[in-house]
Amino acid sequence: MVDLLGPQDRLLRTIEDQHPLVSVFVRGNEIALEGPAAQVRAANTLVEELLALAGETHELTDRDVTESARIIAGSSGERPTDVLGQTILMSRGKSIRPKTSGQRAYVDAIDENTVVFGIGPAGTGKTYLAMAKAVQALQRKEVDRIILTRPAVEAGERLGFLPGSLTDKIDPYLRPLYDALNEMMDPEVVGKLLAIGTIEVAPLAYMRGRTLNNSFVILDEAQNTTPEQMKMFLTRLGFGSRMVVTGDITQVDLPTGTSGLTLVTQVLDTLDDIHFSYLTSDDVVRHTLVAQIVDAYTRYDEDRQRVRADRRDATGRGESAL
Repeated sequence: MVDLLGPQDRLLRTIEDQHPLVSVFVRGNEIALEGPAAQVRAANTLVEELLALAGETHELTDRDVTESARIIAGSSGERPTDVLGQTILMSRGKSIRPKTSGQRAYVDAIDENTVVFGIGPAGTGKTYLAMAKAVQALQRKEVDRIILTRPAVEAGERLGFLPGSLTDKIDPYLRPLYDALNEMMDPEVVGKLLAIGTIEVAPLAYMRGRTLNNSFVILDEAQNTTPEQMKMFLTRLGFGSRMVVTGDITQVDLPTGTSGLTLVTQVLDTLDDIHFSYLTSDDVVRHTLVAQIVDAYTRYDEDRQRVRADRRDATGRGESAL
């Protein structure tokens, strides 16, 4: 009951927000629901699913409540416990698991395909879940090593030449990958695995000429690859390996040219054993404001594209008249 209600009954209030016509009363270990019959049935189903999730994860969040309500109200026939109850890793008493239907589909695709592209806005867990699957595969001895890479492209700023050794120079670009690793494994273990090469973090430029066998390979920030870099990376695939490529095609920092991630969706979309998972603002698991920011920028981009199309049509009609 404590897990279900949350701190200061916060989750209880979230349940009430999902079913505003239903009154929820808690007395000891009993919950009573009052309201229109259909609404009470839906609220009852929600509470039962949340109790089942609490029994598995012991860490319910507001997001679990809202996503469970959305799944129940949907037409897919899925149960929240089936979608949200899959634990990938346990780290420091916390379970790492999908938190939305889109994330669950993404994780399932990683299990079922050799190469998976996770494409979506910031905060959708693309890299984090891929990292969790990589650590899981290493712990299960399904692969011999984890290789993490990303292009060394600044986000709109020119930092100049960075001091120090090669590791010192590339560390700022690879810091998000280290942060995720240290959340999922003991930092001392991470250090040892990095030292012996079981976990390797390297810039994309150093992938050329290699064949990556028995490895779980993650390419992060793939929207900042050129088409040539993307082709080079994908052709590193060796026997017994899996690849996950993550990126947000709306945040390209390349100074010129086409993003390799944008092009690859057109080139490889018909190949077997390659899957494209598209995550949306519904899958954002950061602050709720992040999803609203993503949607606002999406609407802005769509409006700009519409204006450009209207201008092209007007120009074409003018030329025809001449």
